[in-house]
Amino acid sequence: MKEYDCWFQKQTQAPCLSVPSLKRFFSAGAGMVYDHAIAEYRFLLKKCWDIPTEAVPDLRSAGTVLGLVADLNPLLPGKETLPAKIPAEGFYIRIGHEQSIIIAADEAGLLYGVYRFLALLMQGALKPGDEIQEAPTARLRMLNHWDNLDGSIERGYAGRSLFYQDNHLQYDKERMVAYARLAASVGINRISINNVNVRSAAKLLITEAYLPAVAELAAVFRPFGIRLLPALNFAAPKSIGGLSTADPLDPAVAAWWKEQISLVYRYIPDLAGFIVKADSEGESGPFQYGRTHAEGANMLAAALKPHGGELIWRCFVYNCQQDWRDHSMDRARAAYDNFIALDGQFADNVLLQIKYGPLDFQVLEPVMPLFGALKNTRYVMELQITQEYTGHQIDLCFLPWLWERIMAFDTAYGPQSRIRDLAGKSLEGFAAVANTGRDTNWTGHTLAQANLYGFGRMAWNPALESEAIAREWSALTFGPGHTAETIAGILLASYPAYENYNAPFGICFMVTPGIHYGPNIEGYEFSKWGTYHRADRKAIGVDRTSQGTGYTGLYAPENARRFEDPAQCPEKLLLFFHRLNYDYRMKNGETLLQNIYDTHFVGYDQVAVMVETWKSLENDLDGEVYDSVLSRFERQLENAREWRDQINTYFYRKTGIADARGRRIYD
Repeated sequence: MKEYDCWFQKQTQAPCLSVPSLKRFFSAGAGMVYDHAIAEYRFLLKKCWDIPTEAVPDLRSAGTVLGLVADLNPLLPGKETLPAKIPAEGFYIRIGHEQSIIIAADEAGLLYGVYRFLALLMQGALKPGDEIQEAPTARLRMLNHWDNLDGSIERGYAGRSLFYQDNHLQYDKERMVAYARLAASVGINRISINNVNVRSAAKLLITEAYLPAVAELAAVFRPFGIRLLPALNFAAPKSIGGLSTADPLDPAVAAWWKEQISLVYRYIPDLAGFIVKADSEGESGPFQYGRTHAEGANMLAAALKPHGGELIWRCFVYNCQQDWRDHSMDRARAAYDNFIALDGQFADNVLLQIKYGPLDFQVLEPVMPLFGALKNTRYVMELQITQEYTGHQIDLCFLPWLWERIMAFDTAYGPQSRIRDLAGKSLEGFAAVANTGRDTNWTGHTLAQANLYGFGRMAWNPALESEAIAREWSALTFGPGHTAETIAGILLASYPAYENYNAPFGICFMVTPGIHYGPNIEGYEFSKWGTYHRADRKAIGVDRTSQGTGYTGLYAPENARRFEDPAQCPEKLLLFFHRLNYDYRMKNGETLLQNIYDTHFVGYDQVAVMVETWKSLENDLDGEVYDSVLSRFERQLENAREWRDQINTYFYRKTGIADARGRRIYD
């Protein structure tokens, strides 16, 4: 196995379709991405199966036909027709005994069709008579890179930046092409190339000092149907433009942005737009000038409009100077309170980027109440592939397991109101913080590649189940069979295990401040960041009901009622919404405290089982892959032990109540 290739491994088994039919192909169409789709078909057949291909001059003699519907329809014999309607970026595949076809209405769709065809071929999942028609549910499917120009990555756990070194764009061209292939193969069509905290040299990416190099990078991704979307610093008119203000309603500021953005588009005419983090965690924004987020965003959107660009405006805005003594303050309310009143005030080329939950990618938190509540605003959902709070790509944590549950959440705003139902409608897409770096295997932990793969697949189709994604990725990466099935099982067990040994029942931020790895139960308890659990000898949790901060009332009435009542509230989120005594009886008849003890013992044991299961595969795996993953599992087991013992000891010391099952707790 070559880790570098991820889910495009050299195949050890013959393809499930006849080699002659794959070799001889006919294509009809034109365009850069179209040409690249044909090139990828040929390249990957050679790379994965060592099958050379030959273009034939007429459709009848081809074993495989690739092309655009408009170009192929006139060439079809007799009464044969192709599907009348294939959506944008979608494709249609038909497998015949003598001939197979891969067609699309547009160039990007053909590229995605080629990748899907090859993925199914690698899994041995194609046979004559199969018909497959797919199109992405969401228009925008984006990776956010939090890479800094010095080569570091904020929340990066897989080595240095793929893009930058020593404040310059410096990258391996072959590796960047491979990365573009990985992204496009799962449907990614946008990449944000720098940290949303735009500091130091990154502010200059929109100047002529860097634009030629940014344009060269855009050219690498362009044939893969991927457009770039850099992050902007809102204060750039002052920091690099020499103005005395960045007030969005100042005509000089608006004129500066118009000129600067026009300059960027002269270098990169197909730039997708920009992303902005403003008025958050020290970043500049319109608030400092007494302006609203809509006024700040709309000024930038007006400068982008003539170029067809979009502005993505992040909603991660909260007061990070809170007083832990003030029980009325609730960071969970911040995004809703800041943006709901602005619904309908944003320009039509502005999209709000909203974190899936109200806090910050915690192991357990509810879905943000803004989803479904915004009626007249375009928005995308932000997820996190990089494992900032879910184990740093040291601990295995298969994130599609969580995302499946997010997509199934019903916002309760009328029929068809689950998150996956909103996708492609008011929810225009998905963005996720990337987990890749210069490590040989891209993601530090080889199995963390499944999270990158899984995000792309779920952004393409939010109705996909995590089990299907785990099986698909494992079969592509390790080959179909027992090994892949075993690894898929490990992946699916990993999130429940991590959830069990982490902070209990919706309590958040019991992590080491700053690095966010490993337990520190009161690490944020008295900090300015506003993430308090307020555990004492009798009770724990934040009262977010109508009697507390009122957060439950931000949801649609049906959900508000459910979250308000501890008996109806999902138990996994019980302490997010409620402050409860330790003797509160949960649905299994045990006390809250006993459930805390039990889940932490269970979580550790689940990791121990994963370790032993991995060891059972030693003779079936490449030695380097086996050893590197085993070393991560050993570190995870130690981390799970620390979580178990520190959490349980903390609550035993608080309450003086021992574990009812007599297991060791360290007093």
